[in-house]
Amino acid sequence: FAWIRERIGLAREQLKTDAATVAELVEELRAREDRYAVAFKDISAVRVALDQELAEFSAPLEGVREGAFFPPMTGG
Repeated sequence: FAWIRERIGLAREQLKTDAATVAELVEELRAREDRYAVAFKDISAVRVALDQELAEFSAPLEGVREGAFFPPMTGG
């Protein structure tokens, strides 16, 4: 998450969107400003959670109150 936050320059953001899915939201953000385009250039290295549950980029946004983007988790 830190590198996404660093590239965008915001830890949190509240927004309204007409996007139906996470993927559409990412496209909307990419088109918004260059810093979002850079942050979401390669989403293969990004995971998403909707209302604190892991989700796919094809997941619908209807009724979602919180979304989070972060790098894949590793550890042991």
